[in-house]
Amino acid sequence: MAEPVILFGAFDRHNLGDLLFAHLAAALIRPRATVIAGLAERDLTEFGGHRVRAIANLAREWGAAPAHVLHVGGELLTCDLYEAAVMLLPPEEARTAIARYDSDRQGRLAWAQTLLGLDQSLAYLVPRALFANPGRLVYQAVGGVNLPGLPEALREEALARLREADYVSVRDRVTAGHLAAAGIEADLAPDPAVLTAACFGSRIRDHAQTGEPARVRAAFPQGYLAVQCSADFGDDATLEALAAQLDQVIKASGLGIALFRAGAAPWHDDPGVYRRLLQFMRSGDVHLFESLNLWDICALLAHARAYCGSSLHGRIVAAAFGVPGVNLLRTDQVGKVTKQAAYAATWHAGEADSVAGADGVGACLGRAIAQDRTALLEAARGREEAARRASQTLAARLGT
Repeated sequence: MAEPVILFGAFDRHNLGDLLFAHLAAALIRPRATVIAGLAERDLTEFGGHRVRAIANLAREWGAAPAHVLHVGGELLTCDLYEAAVMLLPPEEARTAIARYDSDRQGRLAWAQTLLGLDQSLAYLVPRALFANPGRLVYQAVGGVNLPGLPEALREEALARLREADYVSVRDRVTAGHLAAAGIEADLAPDPAVLTAACFGSRIRDHAQTGEPARVRAAFPQGYLAVQCSADFGDDATLEALAAQLDQVIKASGLGIALFRAGAAPWHDDPGVYRRLLQFMRSGDVHLFESLNLWDICALLAHARAYCGSSLHGRIVAAAFGVPGVNLLRTDQVGKVTKQAAYAATWHAGEADSVAGADGVGACLGRAIAQDRTALLEAARGREEAARRASQTLAARLGT
């Protein structure tokens, strides 16, 4: 029998894409046994996630058996250990850590390494030497759009980890270009979340029939927009601009709005920001979606008329069900290469505007809503097929 595969990623914090990745990766390499690992021991089953092992503890206990590690999705190549450590803390502890270490680069790295028991600067790239008997080291559809913007030492650490790997695939052409320039071969593959409908459509349809997803559908029989933004959209000018744009879309379309959180970890989505957004809005056709359950969030996205938000995985999951979307960018990101823009240019090039700032999102949403649903579903099936081919290559490299 083949040895189990360690699925490694940010499964230990509440974030839509990260919670979903472990389910998808396990489904794609089944019946191979899997162990779910992150940076910390966590139980996220109440949110639809997993019981997660800390990679440092797992490495100490693994013994002489070959350790096959599959790095699963996300913008893993540029997440430093300090940022990851903060996102694993309760809110009050996170604020304390940020106040103490945010301006102390050396001190914050030492603190994060001590907290997590790891001797590295980047969070989600496993050094081959971490395990006594390293097996195959594989990366699945990872991102690293900002790789050139990392401090040199971190960039070199990322490239060193990738050179140790047995196989690498990336999810956008920008990251592929960065790795090619460094002499690292990488396949291009869609983000695994494009397979959400194919792998978990039945479960998500069940969630849509009950609880809060069902209440939202009943409240807005004419349809709704699923809207989300991270905490860094929380300044008054941005919220006022976004509110005006959403009011414009509501008036033109007759749709309601469901504001939801795609992530509850520090630096993700803040319900206080949504409450302040409502203060700027004139329309009352808004529901604050409170559920943080992974499958409830997927059900909300699957039945929306359109998605608008900063979460890349909000867009990808919605698109898997043929729902059009626009990724929301901060003002300082507009016109720059972001993970949202890079992914859209790679996999959504034929669709309407895919990214927009808060002050221009209304017109983009209007064009998105008008898109042909049949064409969107056909494009989604094309991305699914590309992801399935990529998963077959991945399984072969893992020896599955």
